[in-house]
Parts: sequence; C-alpha cells; structure tokens
Amino acid sequence: MRSQGGAQQSGRHGLDHKGAKTGRRTFLLGAGAAIVAGLASWQFWPTGRGTTGTVTTDAIGDQVQRVTKGQLPEFARTGEMGLLYRYALEHGNELQFIPCFCGCVRFGHKSNRDCYIKAFHQDGTLTFTSHAAT
Repeated sequence: MRSQGGAQQSGRHGLDHKGAKTGRRTFLLGAGAAIVAGLASWQFWPTGRGTTGTVTTDAIGDQVQRVTKGQLPEFARTGEMGLLYRYALEHGNELQFIPCFCGCVRFGHKSNRDCYIKAFHQDGTLTFTSHAAT
C-alpha cells in the first residue's frame, strides 16, 4: 500500500509540475504580448514635445492650428474636409509637386500641399492652414 501511495503522490507531483509549466508558459506569453502591445502603442502615442495649439487667424485671414504628428486641426476633423486634410497629411510628399491654381502663389504657396500644411516643425508638429477649406 505504501508503494501505491507513493505512486499516487509522484503522479500528483508530476501533474502539479506540468500545471506549473503550463501556468508559467501562459504567464510568459501574456507578458510578451503585453510588452509587444505596449511598444506598438508607444509608436502612436503623442510625443509630448509638441502639443495641440489653439486655432488662430494668420495675416491673410486663414485659420491656422499647430497639432501633434498624425492629428488634424479642429477646422478639418469631420466630413469631406477631414478626408481631404487626411489625404494631404498622408500624401504631402506627392502634393508638393502639384502646383496650386487658386492664386495663392501671391501668399507664398509653392504647391498644393501649402494650401493644407503651412509649416513643419522640428519637434514633429505641423501647422495646418484652413486655406484649402475656404
């Protein structure tokens, strides 16, 4: 009988050891997934170096707003304007080669991109202009 009890104990002990391995593996996988998710979200988190500014009016009467990278200004967050400004944000490198025909060259615009984005700043923020929205 004694040997039977010992066999049962070692069987239980083996099961506990297996359960501990499974629990440890689950914990490590969960911790790894949390780390990966944290690193991925960190890439999209605003840097804190630049903050969203208030909407002001520039010398030619357009609204301007400085925003963090990836954000849109208040005057272009919804509807068709939002779509247009999002396109300009994502395709600014192409828009810089397309001339603007609205006559804004007299305001210093060199391309269609200038009708959407007024300035790029070293901290990663952008200043948008409402020129394309008017």
